[in-house]
Amino acid sequence: MDNIAIKVEDVSKVYKLYNKPSERLVDALGIAKKNRFKEHRALDRVSFEVKKGETIGIIGTNGSGKSTILKIITGVLSQTSGNVEISGRISALLELGAGFNMEYTGIENVYLNGMMMGFTNEEMDERLPEILKFADIGDFVNQPCKTYSSGMFVRLAFAVAINIDPEILIVDEALSVGDAFFQAKCYKKFDDFKAQGKTIIFVSHDISSVAKYCDRVILLNKGVKLSEGKPKETIDLYKKVLLNQDQNITSGQVLAEKKEAADTHLWKNNYELNPDVNEYGTGEAEIIDFAVVDEYGSYTNCIQKGTSFEIKSKVKFHTDIMDPIFTYTFKTVQGTAVTGTNTMYEKVGVGLAKAGETYVATFKQNMDMQGGEYLLSISCTGYVGGEFRAYHRLYDVVGVTVISDKNTVGFYDMNSETTVERVEE
Repeated sequence: MDNIAIKVEDVSKVYKLYNKPSERLVDALGIAKKNRFKEHRALDRVSFEVKKGETIGIIGTNGSGKSTILKIITGVLSQTSGNVEISGRISALLELGAGFNMEYTGIENVYLNGMMMGFTNEEMDERLPEILKFADIGDFVNQPCKTYSSGMFVRLAFAVAINIDPEILIVDEALSVGDAFFQAKCYKKFDDFKAQGKTIIFVSHDISSVAKYCDRVILLNKGVKLSEGKPKETIDLYKKVLLNQDQNITSGQVLAEKKEAADTHLWKNNYELNPDVNEYGTGEAEIIDFAVVDEYGSYTNCIQKGTSFEIKSKVKFHTDIMDPIFTYTFKTVQGTAVTGTNTMYEKVGVGLAKAGETYVATFKQNMDMQGGEYLLSISCTGYVGGEFRAYHRLYDVVGVTVISDKNTVGFYDMNSETTVERVEE
């Protein structure tokens, strides 16, 4: 264990699921003649090691066991079987407000958490200025935590977690609550921790952050460790898991790429669509299907920055339309248009699309937007007698995640070739 901060060996966690409380009581009293429960294996013989100074990401779909393994590592939960060894002081931010008393003020909770970690009041006195500076919630530190917004709460909780000199920092999704400036400050702290040789375990659905900050990534699926390795390779596999959530994928199974099947197969069934999509149009043409396709030919809404990808739009025409225009646009989640194009801009004419005909427009390009979350809109439009007409539009129909380990300023990466040379004066 000289160079190992955390060792997880064949850890399983099994829950007993009962149909009603009385069956749980009968089982607890030991008078049941037969099992009245079903077993749910939240974790199934999971093993991995985390070296000192590493930043490890744990990813997976909902219910894959990410939070469960972290709670076992930190001692919040006990494993059903297996062994966990820890070398170093752990500070964990697992759930918003874990370890906080909502009736206490922020200051009182700072000292309460310090005491739980084994610090004296004098030691917490020394750390308090840095904690308050990092949290930056002003006079609210003297108010009961039940009056805090979720953003203020996570700022204070994270400030406490990182300023009690941990050797191992464990963070589970908490940063998704803070604003962009606070998240930037947290990630700067991550870099400082890494420079100091400290260990970080990071669970997040923000795949771009996982790719950027983690040295290694562990992929869990339905309680099983499916993969472990470099961020890009593991994230690529995760994207395939997202496409196959209905299948029981296990470690070592070869994941077949999804190919276009019969005409009855809809591309859009591969995605989680926006239930509140803004849809309208004259109805003269109809977008019957669409897809986002990555460099491997897989239908996915996770695209690696710097790779090629396609947007496909399938439109059926219900009347004769001259020179229809196929379009797509990417917007931020705040609603700012980032980029987009259409067949008119690209000088790809269709001519006369007759009633009953179906056309597929394919836009192929490189993904040069910054890492983050975006919304995709697609439409079929045109001009009749010089007047613009929208035949069918789907605004914000699906979310697209751009995965990146290098972001620049703004929305778009200029892909600069950069050199710095020392010159003699």
